[in-house]
This record gives sequence, C-alpha cells and structure tokens, in this order.
Amino acid sequence: MAVSKPRPTTTDGGAPVGSDEHSLSVGPDGPIVLHDHYLIEQMANFNRERIPERQPHAKGGGAFGHFEVTDDVSAYTRAEVFQPGTKTDTLVRFSTVAGERGSPDTWRDPRGFSVKFYTSAGNYDLVGNNTPVFFIKDPMKFQHFIRSQKRRQDSNLRDHDMQWDFWTLSPESAHQVTWLMGDRGIPKTWRHMNGYGSHTYGWINEAGEKFWVKYHFISDQGIECFTQHEGDQMAAADTDFHTRDLFQSIKAGEFPSWTLSVQVMPFEDAKTYRINPFDLTKVWPHADYPLIRVGRMTLDRNPVDYHTEIEQAAFEPNNLVPGIGLSPDKMLLARGFSYSDAHRARLGVNYKQIPVNAPVVEVNSYSKDGAMRIRNATDPVYAPNSYGGPQADPSRTDDAGFWHSDGDMVRSAYRSREADDDFSQPGTLVREVLDDAARERLVDNIVGHLLNGVSEPVLARAFEYWRNVDKELGDSIESGVRAKRDEPDPKAAEQGNPARSSMQSKI
Repeated sequence: MAVSKPRPTTTDGGAPVGSDEHSLSVGPDGPIVLHDHYLIEQMANFNRERIPERQPHAKGGGAFGHFEVTDDVSAYTRAEVFQPGTKTDTLVRFSTVAGERGSPDTWRDPRGFSVKFYTSAGNYDLVGNNTPVFFIKDPMKFQHFIRSQKRRQDSNLRDHDMQWDFWTLSPESAHQVTWLMGDRGIPKTWRHMNGYGSHTYGWINEAGEKFWVKYHFISDQGIECFTQHEGDQMAAADTDFHTRDLFQSIKAGEFPSWTLSVQVMPFEDAKTYRINPFDLTKVWPHADYPLIRVGRMTLDRNPVDYHTEIEQAAFEPNNLVPGIGLSPDKMLLARGFSYSDAHRARLGVNYKQIPVNAPVVEVNSYSKDGAMRIRNATDPVYAPNSYGGPQADPSRTDDAGFWHSDGDMVRSAYRSREADDDFSQPGTLVREVLDDAARERLVDNIVGHLLNGVSEPVLARAFEYWRNVDKELGDSIESGVRAKRDEPDPKAAEQGNPARSSMQSKI
C-alpha cells in the first residue's frame, strides 16, 4: 500500500470523525454514551459485514482483464463479443467446489472457472470448471452430490465414506472422478490450469444457421500440477497459495492469459451423433470436432476491494447475449434458474445493480423496488402501456425457437446411444491419455483417499467401479488398499514429534 497524505476519516454518511481510537464517554473514566453514532456504526457494520458464503464454490479469488477476438468465427455466431477484432472487458473468478471460505486452496477438488464478459449487448456469463465434464448429468442429483462432498450432519466433518458412497452409486461420475483423482485434481496455480465451459451451448449466425459448441480456455502458461504430497504441504504452509499467486503475479506485471477455442458441431449432427452431445459427463472427441481458435483472454487488473468486486460477483448461465443460447443439457437448463436464485438469496433481489455485476449497457427494465435498489424505476412500471415504456423486440434475441422438443413428460435418463455408457471415456482417459507415471500417481491418489475412513461395503463397490473403468486399474487400487490398510500412517508418526514428547516427559 502506497504511503500518502492521510485523508480525513468520515462516517459512512460522509461526516468527519473526531477519533479513530477513542469512544465518546462521560469524562475520561466514565461510561460511553449511546449517541456516539460513529461507534455504533462501526460495531453494527462489523456485526453485518459477512454475507452468506456461496453454497458450493465458497473459497475463491479472481481478477479483471479483457478478451480479444483474434480469429473469425462469425460463420458460427452473430454474438458481438466474438466478432473479429472485438475487445471486451472481463472478470474471472476461480474457486474450489467443496471447501468453505477459509479452506485451503490446494485441497484435491475441481476448480471453478467463471468468466463475465461485459459486452456491448449486455453481460455474458460462462460458468465452468477446470475439467471438461462433471460428476452428474441430471440436476435432481446436484444438491445431493454437493452435500456428499461437504460435512456430515452429526460430526460436522468431511467424510470420504460419504463421498465414495455417492460416487459408486452414481456410475456417471466415473469420468469426472478420474480427472479429480489424477494430476489435474490439484493445479499448481490458477494460472497453470485450463478452463472449460463444460456444457454444450448453442450458437446462431446472422443467416440463422445454428450450431452446438463447447468452450476450451487453454492456459498459455501451460499445465502444471501439485502431487498429493505437495498439495498437502502447501495447504499447511500457505492456505491461500492460489489466491496469493494470482494477485502477486498480476501486481508484478506477469499477466496470465488463456487462448479460447471452441468445438463446433453442426446442428443436425446432434440428432445422430454416437454420444449424446448434451450429456455433461461426456466429451466430444477432438478427432470428430477439432478446436477452432477464437481469441485470447488476459487478466491484468487486481481487485481493489475483494468483497465488492469478487465476493459479491454473481455469475449465471442465464446471462446470455444475442447469438448464444442454452442447449437441451438438463444440468445447464437447471443452472439457468439455480444460479440466479442463489444470488437473490445471498446478495438480495437487486444484486445486478452491484457495480461488479452491472452491465455496461443501458438497462430498460420493469423491475422495481426491493432491498438495496439503487437504480431509479420510472413510470410506467407495467407492460403493456401507452406511455412510452420499454417494448420487447423479438428480432433482437434468440431466446425462442433456438431448438424444439416434444414427447410425453417422463422422469428418465437420457436415451441411450451407441457409445453412451459411463465407463468408456474414463477408460480411454486412463489407457490412452495418461502415461505410466500418471497412472501410477492416479492409483496412489485413489488408494490414499479410500484408506481415509471408507467402510468395507463402499470399498467393495469402489473396487468394482474402478474395474469398470479399467480392470488393471481397479485391481491395482484394491491391491494397494488391502496392502496398506493395516499400516500406520507415516505422517502421523512424523507429526507426533518424538523430540517434543521426550521434552514434555521431563517437565
């Protein structure tokens, strides 16, 4: 912090303050008085300065920057943000999923990777992770999944048995769990990890032609990860390591960047493709749909007030702009509601008027009143009206007619396709993407996780779960668990500190 001439302290109302140290009292030794409004303001604000943390993704950090289009993808979308040469201000927030706000940055966990584009057509939010897939494909299971990764109701402790119980009863999770237990489960820094939109989105061009797309933000710094041991050590040495690394890198002028590419699927391909293209637990092989470069995102400005600019930042998949739409992905459609509803509960109904969430374009809305409203509402406050109020224009949006669906209302999984099982893609990841050393680390990570309080019935399911991914992998995991289950924890012995115990006996 730069040293400069002190500015006078004021109340939140702007009035000058008499002292930063002393309360108003009846004489130097007397009681304080209730009409010391500055003291009351300070204490009342302190009691209320914590807003509810996010349910998942509570621990995180972020920075501001810009996205610049370097390649021409106008054949696929009319979205202004992706037109050649366009430069758009951005905000990115990185996070862990399961940990609370004070949890270590380097726990093994997926990382959130959310981007807000402040476009000339309104805010566009891309809410993703550092993995191209997710644990589940139906939103009915989302709440249950998050609870299984959080804390037990009785002990308030995280519980690996609870996690593996859910995963092994949800075979669609195998692809994401393979990513999670591999090297990328603990990124070295946020700068050294990729980001993915994960979901399938719709694009539409000026001619009205439609496409399906997946977003890939590829780190220009390269991929670097911590081993489990390194992550554990860093969690002890610097709980906020990822937060600190990003802030200090930008402060030093080392601006991280990511190249955005997309996979593009012609609209009609989705009907017959061998994999359901809207299944969040699957990837599209690059051999079928190669990456097409769009542009580069660079982060070059740190927040000046973490609370107002990062903690109050609200990302939501329903922040869309013309040229971009949602797909029939069930998880994405549910998130279109759940994210904005979470923000209303956490920040208040007028959360989009908080400066970090406010669009850079004029807002003409019939929303009115509510807590913390700061943007004036003007008559008429109803529609339709004959007094010059805003009028909707369907030609300016793509929210109707992007895709259609019909059929009986059912509660059902996606209809099966040729290559639409839960274990083929994670098996391919294990056998064809990971090298021998990465497979060995994967086994070690899974064994270590299973040894931490997982009960025998769940263990048996876990071994079968991994055999379904790859038989050799599953056999190695079971052998590792059985061999080590009765071994003492070497870290516990080290942490016991025999020298200290010896000293204590002499006291």
